[in-house]
Amino acid sequence: MIKSDLNISEFGTYYARYINTLTNETVLRKGFELGKEDIINFFTSIPNERLTYQYQPEKWSIKEVLQHMIDTERIFMYRCFRIARRDTTPLAGYDQNIYAGPSLANDKSIEDLLNEFTVNRTNSISILNSLTDEDLSFIGNSNGDALSARAAAFIILGHDVWHIEIIKDKYL
Repeated sequence: MIKSDLNISEFGTYYARYINTLTNETVLRKGFELGKEDIINFFTSIPNERLTYQYQPEKWSIKEVLQHMIDTERIFMYRCFRIARRDTTPLAGYDQNIYAGPSLANDKSIEDLLNEFTVNRTNSISILNSLTDEDLSFIGNSNGDALSARAAAFIILGHDVWHIEIIKDKYL
């Protein structure tokens, strides 16, 4: 399954920003495997003194961005799984800013954050590998919009790219 298999009717317009960071040839399951190594290598390469840097006072630090990426993957993989299992219950949205403070990301070491990411990503890969392409094509409802299971998963990949580009542009 590749990104070009997606139809724009499978996700809300807000998520196009993330989907559009991916090439049409992005392979879903392989993207999660490759992304795992890319994210670990990227965050490992950032000097420790930059990890709590904020480019503006109200913006998150680099550690908080990584925690946000982990939390968002958890939420979107949960959505992916429920929709793939044919659950038609409308799924609620979430306020990402509420999650930042209680995460205490700046108090965690980068090693602990990357371990949390690795465990979470391994779980996501396991979930994706347990689902068929038919399962992933099922469409449910999330935050008031149509969302396919595969779109939820592709959003995770694009969300990672989106935030890494922001870190490169505004933090490093």
